[in-house]
Amino acid sequence: MNLLQDLSFIHLITNASVPVQLVMGLLLAVSLLSWWYIFLKLFAVRLAVKRTREFEDAFWNNPNLVALYQQATTHTRHDQGALEHIFSAGFNEFVKLKKTHGVDSAAIMDGTRRAMRARYQREMDDLESHLSFLATVGSVSPYVGLLGTVWGIMNAFRGLSSVGQATLAQVAPGIAEALVATAMGLFAAIPAVVAYNRYVHDVSRLSTRFESFIEEFSNVLQRQP
Repeated sequence: MNLLQDLSFIHLITNASVPVQLVMGLLLAVSLLSWWYIFLKLFAVRLAVKRTREFEDAFWNNPNLVALYQQATTHTRHDQGALEHIFSAGFNEFVKLKKTHGVDSAAIMDGTRRAMRARYQREMDDLESHLSFLATVGSVSPYVGLLGTVWGIMNAFRGLSSVGQATLAQVAPGIAEALVATAMGLFAAIPAVVAYNRYVHDVSRLSTRFESFIEEFSNVLQRQP
């Protein structure tokens, strides 16, 4: 028996038992999907940070809110950033309430803040999408791989029960096959955990900037005649 051939990665996978192969296939599919979401969120978060910075600069450098709102409405929904959506929602509600007779300034500002907070929640839902999937992959994949490992080791010892004397050539393939499942579980989990922690940090910083803008914009609107 060629031990080196038996311990090759491809050989171990193709000769693994069906339950272990199913575990490996599941982990491979989950890993590919998590990498898709990792790159998807990478571009989405970078774009959100870029558009937030650009709109903050435009907002503080342009005292004409009407012109800024008109400029924002000329952009397509795809081209608008999250902060621009929050600004548009707040300013639109502010103008509508100002035109309503019998509404005092406190009610106007309260309605404006509610409109911005509602838009803020929708934007945060978009930014946080797929993060729960990455968290699940990072926490569950090692255990799924461990399940495949346990099953593989059980098969290895069951095979040895019919052998009078166990040798390394007989034990090594079964043990190696079992450990491949654990390795694949870690391969799926580690990138997902790293990406999840990074994106949660970035989204949290964006959330802080959005909330600060809501308060600052509310102060600006209160000073409007």
